[in-house]
Amino acid sequence: MAEKALHDVRFAKAADVMTREVVAIDGTATVADAVRTMRERKVSSLLVNRRSQDDAWGIVTRKDVVNKVVNPGKDPSEVKVFEIMTKPLITVSPGLALKYCARLFASAGIRRAPVFDGKEIIGILSNTDIFNAVRV
Repeated sequence: MAEKALHDVRFAKAADVMTREVVAIDGTATVADAVRTMRERKVSSLLVNRRSQDDAWGIVTRKDVVNKVVNPGKDPSEVKVFEIMTKPLITVSPGLALKYCARLFASAGIRRAPVFDGKEIIGILSNTDIFNAVRV
């Protein structure tokens, strides 16, 4: 039974388990705004909008806030999101098997990645989504 459950998760695709609602913020917003948005929307990260079609997306996470704002003692209302975000992002394809997503996350040292269909971000895949896909 456990072998079948592992088989199912290894061959599931990113689009099968991703979170479809992606919450975004502009890079010019303050970290205080980002924290409020994360709390209101009950998410641990925000996609940072591109400034133009030629720009890359960014991401800001709770870890970024803790490590880059709280730890050094900065005021969240004075720090802009673009100052602490990660950019450019590693994205995954909606058809990528979860076993490869898990390998990518481990090798890149990331916990989440936007799911990009070639035109737009259609979701976000986290290690929690992959974990929750394991049926026991």
